[in-house]
Amino acid sequence: MTPGPRDKKEKCGVFGIYGHELAVDLTYLGLYSLQHRGEESCGIAVFNGKKLCQLVDMGLVSDVLRKNRLKGLKGRTAIGHVRYSTTGSSILRNAQPFVISHNRISFSIAHNGNLTNAVKLRRELEQDGAIFQTTMDSEMVMHLLVRSKKELFEERLIDALRQCEGAFTMLCLTGDSLIGVRDPHGFRPLCLGKKDGAYVLASETCSLDLIDAEFIREIEPGEVIIISEQGIESKKPFDRRTVSPCIFEFIYFARPDSRIFGDSVYRVRKNLGRKLAREHPAEADMVMSIPDSGNYAALGYSEESGIPFEFGMVRNHYVGRTFIQPSQEMRKHGVKIKLNPIKDVLKGKRVIVVEDSIVRGTTTGGRIKALREAGVKEIHMRISCPPIRFPCFYGIDFPSRKELIANQLPSIEEIAKFIGVDSLKYLSLEGMLETVRNKENGFCAACFSGDYPTKVGRKAVKTPFER
Repeated sequence: MTPGPRDKKEKCGVFGIYGHELAVDLTYLGLYSLQHRGEESCGIAVFNGKKLCQLVDMGLVSDVLRKNRLKGLKGRTAIGHVRYSTTGSSILRNAQPFVISHNRISFSIAHNGNLTNAVKLRRELEQDGAIFQTTMDSEMVMHLLVRSKKELFEERLIDALRQCEGAFTMLCLTGDSLIGVRDPHGFRPLCLGKKDGAYVLASETCSLDLIDAEFIREIEPGEVIIISEQGIESKKPFDRRTVSPCIFEFIYFARPDSRIFGDSVYRVRKNLGRKLAREHPAEADMVMSIPDSGNYAALGYSEESGIPFEFGMVRNHYVGRTFIQPSQEMRKHGVKIKLNPIKDVLKGKRVIVVEDSIVRGTTTGGRIKALREAGVKEIHMRISCPPIRFPCFYGIDFPSRKELIANQLPSIEEIAKFIGVDSLKYLSLEGMLETVRNKENGFCAACFSGDYPTKVGRKAVKTPFER
């Protein structure tokens, strides 16, 4: 994505390992592979045999978790987290994993998702005397857990999560166990692996690949998995809900080398492009992507249409996703700081530009202007998902509905005019869902259709502390 304010943010990634001598080092590598899911803050919590220790800070994994800072973390069991904020400000006190000690209970939590009843829970907890240290919805779980009358830790955690609604893929670390949870809707991914006899939990399988761990299976929606010296125990303690994993994980968020929700991200993205070519062909000299998220759909479009694929833009990989231009002169060059058109490839050509999505439209408009300046003759833009018309309440930081260009402008033709292309077409909702295996199990596509899988999601959720 181009530098500056981001249209959409990957929300969080979690990684945990139980019973390995190199638990901290492997957690570092696991988080490094999940950096695409969050660049605001990161951290590791580890049990050193006596107590839980923690290292969290603002910034990238390679900057925060430097070798000299990791020396103080020792232990065979650890969890880690990378974060972008959805609920809660981008500040250090909101960085995860959280560590808490209360009445002889010590535990750590790392959370991916959004609790849609966070406002109600916080109000009730504050009325009952709770004092909050962060603006994170994840902190509700900690307060609910310590208030539980259940005896075992996992029973307390389940008791707390039964009071939560929305999306929660979560890892919990105690002195003697690693617990993974996936909410009953299964909004966010979580998988189980094994490395040298030690068990691993991670948001995506690319983490397992990096540390040479064996993929065992995905954690099922509504499943609680408890890893301890006794082995693995699986529970299904929640009421049955409509299973609705997030389709946007396939479109944009997950890494293409991962498998999530029983399917290959790479395969799905190429098939989105193939379906897009069948639904919306165009006469052109070349197909190109907006690097990097549009690459695989563009390849699929090219293969299906027979129009050659070319790299029309080069991405500067040394520019972070959260790059900020401090002056007007720098902002003016914003697109080219990260994406530079290749004039010799583009000049005089009719080009099909494949992109994963359009959110506000301002970022896309800047890219199209750069292509025009490079001498492109015609630009036909094809989007590998339907128009985004509704906000997400389950862990994706889309703008408010009034900021979404598909709601601002009355027609696709008006959007095309706004961003400056000769034609604009979106993949249909039906076409998008047809590309995914296991589609009979259902997917959440609420950001396109407005059909939310929970009642709370039908109205904008504003918190009294931060949103």
